[in-house]
Amino acid sequence: MEFSEYETAAARTINPALDANGRLIDAAAGLAEEAGEALSLVRKHLYQGRELDREKLEKELGDVLWCLAMTAKAAGLSLESIAAANVAKLAARHPDRLR
Repeated sequence: MEFSEYETAAARTINPALDANGRLIDAAAGLAEEAGEALSLVRKHLYQGRELDREKLEKELGDVLWCLAMTAKAAGLSLESIAAANVAKLAARHPDRLR
């Protein structure tokens, strides 16, 4: 799936009652919340000896992706542009490792 396809599909589930600022804070706050849920699964695996539940982790990371995409959309950005800018930043930071 391409980023643009995902963004279009994910955007269909935005709460229509929210205004632009509401969409931005809802998605950005959700990003922190969902990242925390993913972290909790990893922490419990590493420090409490629990089996890593990859199925749950995949679902939480999907929620992180939704929140990231909707935060970007609310700010007038795209996942494509974010990914490209990040690769460029990494290439500048680690020129010997990213080719």
